[in-house]
Amino acid sequence: MILNLDDYEAAARRRLPRPLFQYVAGAAETSAAFADNCDAFDALKLVPRTLRGVEGRNTRRRLFGHEWSAPFGIAPMGISALMALDGDNVAARVAGHEGIPYVLSGSSLTRMEEVATTNPRAWFQAYVPGEEERIAALIERVAAAGYKTLVLTADTAVLANRENNLRAGFSTPLRFTPRMLWDFGTKPRWVAGTFLRTLQQRGMPHFENSDARRGAPIVSRQAARDFGRKDHLNWEHVRRIRDQWKGRLVLKGLLSHHDVAMARTLGCDGVVLSNHGGRQLDHAISAMRALPLAKAEAGDMAIMLDGGIRRGTDVVKALALGADFVFIGRPFLFASTVGGEQALGQAVQIMQSEIHRNLGLLGLRSPDELDASAVLDPACEPWPPHSSTTGDARVAPT
Repeated sequence: MILNLDDYEAAARRRLPRPLFQYVAGAAETSAAFADNCDAFDALKLVPRTLRGVEGRNTRRRLFGHEWSAPFGIAPMGISALMALDGDNVAARVAGHEGIPYVLSGSSLTRMEEVATTNPRAWFQAYVPGEEERIAALIERVAAAGYKTLVLTADTAVLANRENNLRAGFSTPLRFTPRMLWDFGTKPRWVAGTFLRTLQQRGMPHFENSDARRGAPIVSRQAARDFGRKDHLNWEHVRRIRDQWKGRLVLKGLLSHHDVAMARTLGCDGVVLSNHGGRQLDHAISAMRALPLAKAEAGDMAIMLDGGIRRGTDVVKALALGADFVFIGRPFLFASTVGGEQALGQAVQIMQSEIHRNLGLLGLRSPDELDASAVLDPACEPWPPHSSTTGDARVAPT
């Protein structure tokens, strides 16, 4: 029975071969950063208000001049189309139907031009390639495809130590070892319903969007080389991209407020606070712990975050403490793996329903009414301390 987003993970574990499940679920080294993403939310408690008249509630939220149906979107997730049949287009379609943002990953297996046709409001997330000429060419391709929002991932200068993936038999490039073939053979529904159908309809998947040209197949050694040359990136590259890119520019993977200030100085439109789902630097702080200082440096930029969001209460805590929007990754990919478009749409609706319910229980009618008075950190006073016992109580209509 599927009742919340965590239920999709258990269902996906039963469907996916072990190496692929671990690729999605796993994190770097000891998984401390991954665990802290959830711990940071759990440490915060909510302070409900009562008798405020909460009829007519809605979950709508504005971001970059557009009103979305909910204050969350679908985060970029690499090689989604290997986990779920046509996974990139499935996520793009569901996001379009449900009225939420969708970010296509630069390590996706579906051409960005195709996904832009599926969902013209989709954003594109880039892992920019090794040379300046290739960076410029990729940006030109993204613009020509019709994307209006470009998300640059900034936290992958060095390949992470993902021991858990290696122990499970996953690697880039994908190697069809006897162990891998055995793992595939234990999941015949995925083999027949996803892998073989993908080969039949599209051939061997390629990394389609890591460069201006088509990337390497997922089984090619070139794939590892293409994704391993990121340590050259610096703020000067961001400056040049800002000069070239005429749309909205977002930096993803920031945690230091100093970096947020630099992004503002260079004219970025927003940042996504993120520790890459705990998949890069182990023991990195969570986006929620970075949020207060980052918000103070953001100015007019949009502050978004991801990592560890599993419940509507997580979303309202983030918004209450200053986030403009949040993004959710793993649970939505697990949902599309389990049941394609129908299951992913259900997952989006579950999260939206939880937020709608939580707002009512907090005594609020809209995400825009959330502020720090709704959250209590057990280690300190309410955020911020209150000087009045009456507040701004609404009177229910007679």
